[in-house]
Amino acid sequence: MIRVNELVKSYGGKRVVDAVGFEVAEGEVFGLLGPNGAGKTTTMEMVEGLRKPDAGEINLFGVDALRKPKAVKELIGIQLQSTALFDHLTTRESILLYGSFYRNMRRVGELLQAFDLVEKGKTLVKHLSGGQRQRLAIALAVVHDPRVIFLDEPTTGLDPKARRDLWEIILRLKEEGRTIFLSTHYMEEAEQLCDRVAIMDSGRVIALDTPAGLIRELASESVVEFVTETGVPEASLRGLTGVKDVKQTGDGLTLLPTDDLRGTLAELIPLASETGLTLNGLRTRTATLEDVFLERTGKRLADR
Repeated sequence: MIRVNELVKSYGGKRVVDAVGFEVAEGEVFGLLGPNGAGKTTTMEMVEGLRKPDAGEINLFGVDALRKPKAVKELIGIQLQSTALFDHLTTRESILLYGSFYRNMRRVGELLQAFDLVEKGKTLVKHLSGGQRQRLAIALAVVHDPRVIFLDEPTTGLDPKARRDLWEIILRLKEEGRTIFLSTHYMEEAEQLCDRVAIMDSGRVIALDTPAGLIRELASESVVEFVTETGVPEASLRGLTGVKDVKQTGDGLTLLPTDDLRGTLAELIPLASETGLTLNGLRTRTATLEDVFLERTGKRLADR
């Protein structure tokens, strides 16, 4: 169990983390999402023990993390975006090196097997693919058999197959009973992996629930989306049957959340014909966590 209470951090007189609090249950995958500047990275670093808060409490499995940082070190494993990998060591040598930093370590062969790196044990790190490097980075994070693992955007820059391969590894870690604290900017990843997610904006947690629970809170179950080369007639679009809002993203996408998909489309097509509104890439879909994020923060997570 992780308990965070009234966490505060300021820089230059500005609060970047403002009285943040949440709990993470043992054995769950907990996601922390937020746009750039939301305070999520600072929050994660404070919980990991990499940054000291100005105020607040952090408790990991009954241990006061601020008073007993050394005791907490044995309980956690951290995979950072910039995990230092030594190019001229082999995969096996890297695991042995990181394992030497702890009192206890898992068997090298066991880790190579668990992270699909058996055939790469004698390969220099510089010759590993992006996906293999990320798997190694997570293997190093669990080399001492920690109870909680912090993963900072673990699949960033990976191709779709490598990303899904890493998802399987993360889910296997969960099946082992480990607690996983995850940050990501892929909404599909958060929906697939996380038991609960916290959304941060302007230094505060503004929403916290299961992905399904957050989606249920939306006023609309469906979304119509399109790209237009003409001006968007917001007033006319808001007047369409079922439309709850008109949202425009930084990449030119127009989103119409609706609770009457058929009625919205029946009126949108004639409106486009009458006004010259282009509907490039018109499609419909069910609401997702991305829509929750957009509604709560006014931004798409991918824009960051």
